[in-house]
Amino acid sequence: MNTMMYQDLLDKKKSLAVIGLGYVGLPIALEFAKKIKVIGFDINAERVEMMRNGIDPSQELEKEAFENCDITFTNQLDELRKANFFIVAVPTPVDEHNVPDLVPVQRASETIGKVIKKGDYVVFESTVYPGCTEEDCVPIIEKLSGLKMVDDYKIGYSPERINPGDKEHTISTIVKVVSGCCDESLEVIAKVYELVVKAGVHRASSIKVAEAAKIIENTQRDLNIALMNELSIIFDKMNINTFEVLEAAGTKWNFLRFQPGLVGGHCIGVDPYYLTYKSKELGYDSQVILAGRVINDGMAEYVAKKVLQYIIQHNGNVKDAKVLVMGATFKENVSDIRNSKVADVVKGLKSYSLNVDVTDPYADSDELKHEYGFTLTPSIQSDYDAVIVTVPHNEYKILDDAYFASITKDGALIADLKGSYRGKIKSRSYWSL
Repeated sequence: MNTMMYQDLLDKKKSLAVIGLGYVGLPIALEFAKKIKVIGFDINAERVEMMRNGIDPSQELEKEAFENCDITFTNQLDELRKANFFIVAVPTPVDEHNVPDLVPVQRASETIGKVIKKGDYVVFESTVYPGCTEEDCVPIIEKLSGLKMVDDYKIGYSPERINPGDKEHTISTIVKVVSGCCDESLEVIAKVYELVVKAGVHRASSIKVAEAAKIIENTQRDLNIALMNELSIIFDKMNINTFEVLEAAGTKWNFLRFQPGLVGGHCIGVDPYYLTYKSKELGYDSQVILAGRVINDGMAEYVAKKVLQYIIQHNGNVKDAKVLVMGATFKENVSDIRNSKVADVVKGLKSYSLNVDVTDPYADSDELKHEYGFTLTPSIQSDYDAVIVTVPHNEYKILDDAYFASITKDGALIADLKGSYRGKIKSRSYWSL
C-alpha cells in the first residue's frame, strides 16, 4: 500500500480540506485540525468570517472547539487548491416534490474538478443514493479536471453520522463506515479517519455498499417511527394512551423502544426519498418505505386537526381561539429549524383560522420568519385555549401543572406530543400522541 498520502498529512506536508462547513462539516474539520493541517471551505463568506472568530453558525460547538486547531477558513478556490485530500460534506435535501436535490453535491464536484491534482483523494460524506458518487459526481470531476479515477486520483465515500444536539455521540465516538475505489484507497482513507475516530472504522466492500448503509440507517428509523405514529392514531380512537402501551410492551427484552412524534430534520424525513427515487428509476416502486413517509408527513395535520376538534367542542368560537405552540426546532435542545414539521402544525392551525403564538428557547425568530413566514411571540399570554408542546426541550421538561394553568383558560387542552407530562396535568384536559 502506498502510505505516502497518509504520512504527508501527518507530517503536515499536505493538507486536508473539508468542503461545506455546516453541522456535519465543521466538527469533522476541527477534529482533523487537532492532528493535521486543514482548510475549511464554505461558499458563504459570512459563515467563513464567523468561524474565523470561533463562532459555529450552526450553534452546535462552543468556542473551545476552535482552540488548538491548525485550520484556515476560506471561500477562495486558490486556498482550496493547496489541499490534497478533500472531504465533501455539503447538504443533500429534497425539493418540494420530495425529489433529491443534488445541486449542492454537483456544485461541490465542480469545485473539486477545478482544484484537484494528480495523486489527490476525494471522500464524499453527503447522504446520497447508492451509485451517486461514481455515476453522478465522478463524471463532473473528470470532465473538469481531465483526470481519471483510480489511475490519477482516488475517490471514496464515508457517510456522516453526526447527530445534532447530541454531546455523547460525536465524530470520535461513532464507528465510521469507510469505502474506496480500490484496495489502496480504502486503506489510506481508513487510516486517515482512524486519526480522529476513536471508535474505529468499518471498511465497506464498495462505495455503493457504504452509500446504501447510510441511507437505510435513517429509513429504518423512519419506518419504526411511522409504525408508532400509526399505532398512536389507532389507540387514540380506542381511548388508550400510546406511551402507556409502549411502556408495557417495552418490558419484553427484544421490543424496540421507538416513540410517536413529528419527524423532521434533514435525515430521517429526507433520506428514504433518495432510496425510493433511485429504486423507481430502476423500475421498482417502493411500497413499505413510502407508506412510512405518508404516515410521518401527515402527522402535523393530524395534530392540528385534533386541537381544532377540541376547540370546536369546548369553545365553539374558532376565530377568537388562541393556541400556543411550544417548540419550533426540528428536535429537542437544538437551534436547527430546517425541515421542522412544527411549521406544518402552525400552518395547519392557521388554515383553520386559529390565532397561533409560537415560542422556543433555541430557535431564531428572524430565521423562522424567513423560512416559514411566522415569528416567535415576544410574550406568552394567560388565556390560551390550547397549548401544544411539540419539542421536549430541557427548559420545558421542568414545567408543571401550575404553569400550564397560569397560561390557559379553564378547560383548555394541553397537547403533549412526546408524553413528557403524562400523569402530571390535573387542572386542564390532557392529550398526547
